[in-house]
Amino acid sequence: MNVKNEVMLITYADSLGENLQDLQYVLEKHLNGVIGGVHILPFYPSSGDRGFAPIDYTLVDPKFGDWSDIEAISKKYDVMTDFMVNHISRQSPYFQDFMAKKDASIYKDFFIRYSQFWPNGEPTQAEVELIYKRKPRAPYVDVTFADGTTDKVWCTFDEQQIDLDVTKQETRNFIADTLTFLANKGAKVIRLDAFAYANKKIGTNCFFVEPDIWEMLAYCADTLAPLETQVLPEIHEHYTIQQKIAEQDYYVYDFALPMLVLYTLYSGKVERLASWMQTCPRKQYTTLDTHDGIGVVDVKDLLTDEEVELTREALYAQGANVKKIYSSEAYNNLDIYQINCTYYSALGNRDEDYFIARLLQMFAPGIPQVYYVGLFAGENDLDLLESTKEGRNINRHYYSLTELETEVQRPIVQKLFALMRFRNVCSAFDGLCEIIVKDEQSVCIMWQNERTQTTAKLVVNVATRQYEVTENDCVITFD
Repeated sequence: MNVKNEVMLITYADSLGENLQDLQYVLEKHLNGVIGGVHILPFYPSSGDRGFAPIDYTLVDPKFGDWSDIEAISKKYDVMTDFMVNHISRQSPYFQDFMAKKDASIYKDFFIRYSQFWPNGEPTQAEVELIYKRKPRAPYVDVTFADGTTDKVWCTFDEQQIDLDVTKQETRNFIADTLTFLANKGAKVIRLDAFAYANKKIGTNCFFVEPDIWEMLAYCADTLAPLETQVLPEIHEHYTIQQKIAEQDYYVYDFALPMLVLYTLYSGKVERLASWMQTCPRKQYTTLDTHDGIGVVDVKDLLTDEEVELTREALYAQGANVKKIYSSEAYNNLDIYQINCTYYSALGNRDEDYFIARLLQMFAPGIPQVYYVGLFAGENDLDLLESTKEGRNINRHYYSLTELETEVQRPIVQKLFALMRFRNVCSAFDGLCEIIVKDEQSVCIMWQNERTQTTAKLVVNVATRQYEVTENDCVITFD
């Protein structure tokens, strides 16, 4: 069973209102026809990273609701949920049992001990330097067991996120059981978070280790196939990795699009964006914004290093209220591959520019995903940023139901809603896409569905911001 080719919302369980029931209320009252799917970011009990350190996948955090709320949303919308292939919470019953019983724990094989992984119990400096790391530290935490002994345990991300040993059968059983459980609870798509980090192997960078990673992906996909649930591996890296996965007929993310669209609108030139759209995977989800930030690494070689730097500097210069310090240690963020800013503020809180960006996304190949802050053209939340000193919180505003009543009346939001309703119902987007460069500043993106004899076309000048959308030669307006 296929996922709807309609706009998918990305949101936390408590970002549109306070819980899942509020989210369902917002979906029905404000977003009817605007979206066809919902990626609900981790709603399980968690010990860190805004849900991405899951303690127990069989539970919905009581402050959000329960499984009946997830199942109710899944009856009308395609629901995407997260499974962290790479790690589990330090507070999970699995790791707590391991700390208490060590070798006597039935979960001892879930985790990677340095003393057992490395031949001498420790990696050499060269081996540490080879490991692909997003944070400037060695990938381990020191663990003291109940018997007083200690060991280093593999930990790629935050100390609350302990890596799993996906090569062990006990861990494989846990993965299969959890994926099956989530699918039976209404998940149409399960995002495999931090997927490329899952396989560790001596002599490699421990990131997208081939051929091991392909076996891992097939294991997850095959587990879910009888339940008609799809997998979506989440990987931020060179665009060629996404292309390799797409060649195996899996859905992928277009994480290159956000920076390409910013470069296009900052520079007034369409060549880089058009070239990517002509060759990018068709079986993909597109994004401009996510809960993490605006990715930089994904666009390498699609833009030159100079163009990447131009885009990065233009973001800080033209963006609204965004500073380099927000992506620094001062705001608890050492991930140099993400820029912390809302997409609306990256474009200077300018309605015209922002709408052009969303037009380009809606016409790009793939199923559009729109982060909740972007859906409401949200500005940088400096108050939340400063109160928490968490850089990524600049793009994680909490909307109250009362606030949303006002936000939905803004002309730019109404215009976005109209665009997304058009994208959801126009059958041309189930056809084939052609991208035609008209001149340095202008591009035509055309979708044709021979079965329904429907054509949708966007012609846009990215320098003047003039555009025209037509369906079967009839001009479509969104005001």
